Amino acid sequence: MRQVKICGFAASAVICVLLLTAGCAQTATLALKFTPDDVTTYKVTTERERGVIWEGPLTNKPKSFVGGHTGNKIEVTFTQQIQSVDDEGNAVAKITIKGLKYLAKVKDNIILDFDSSREKDRNNPLGKLIGQSYMIEITASGEVSKVIDVSGARTAVGGASANQRAARLLLAEVIKEQHSIPALSAVEKNQLRPGESWNDIKTFSFGPMGSKSYERIYELKEINNINGRRIAIVEMSVVPSSEKAKELHKEQLTGFFSKMFDTTETYTGELRLDLTAGKVEKYFEEFRSDWIAVDPMAPEKEKEPDMLRMSATRLYRIERID
Repeated sequence: MRQVKICGFAASAVICVLLLTAGCAQTATLALKFTPDDVTTYKVTTERERGVIWEGPLTNKPKSFVGGHTGNKIEVTFTQQIQSVDDEGNAVAKITIKGLKYLAKVKDNIILDFDSSREKDRNNPLGKLIGQSYMIEITASGEVSKVIDVSGARTAVGGASANQRAARLLLAEVIKEQHSIPALSAVEKNQLRPGESWNDIKTFSFGPMGSKSYERIYELKEINNINGRRIAIVEMSVVPSSEKAKELHKEQLTGFFSKMFDTTETYTGELRLDLTAGKVEKYFEEFRSDWIAVDPMAPEKEKEPDMLRMSATRLYRIERID
């Protein structure tokens, strides 16, 4: 049959489909692209929370027990202006903070509710961050390789104890976390097809509950054409990692205490990458763990034994605004 030699110059739709199946599937380079003077606005949301809740009979609840949820949720809106790009595609970027929301609570009591868009909040030390800038180096693989200069922003917020939350947002490790895309930095191949995957390791520390390590598995699910743009969809799944099992073994709960807990976990993530512009449309990772402890000495006939629920939540999300 001489009707078709190359997919796309078809005289036979059937053969074209066969050729697509055999090897004409779309491929993608999962990397960021930078252009000098380009400006993009993003919003980053991070959340860290832990909780302790009594779920047994109230009559058995210890008088000294105070449960609730403790943690914070932070939303930072910023512009990213590309200053320069080197031969390897890595960029120097100027980050300018445009908006900030900061909610903090201790045992369900809100101790801070800041929103830079509210007039009454502008005298808060956190308000000094608005309009401040810092310089970072970002690789094409979505990793902040260097925090170049943040001195001006740090000087603006000062070192007083009242400004500790503002100063913490300017720490190098916090800046790297806000602007890095783990799903991209773990990619090893230049060209990927839908169905191909790659992985890396993520470890969480839960204080007295020990640490846990997970293998994050990223899979390129599909490449869609939307309004003239190619959008890559990457989904993340996880499995417990054996790579750090021995290293973390000493930190895990052991013996009688560990047997009291039943653990459930969810850890999901997704990346939407605009391949045409070389920009992240959306990326998130969300982790939640629940530990439930039931009084092992409770009689089997007891309908409602003493029960304690502990939880931990970690969220990272970045969204392109324009």
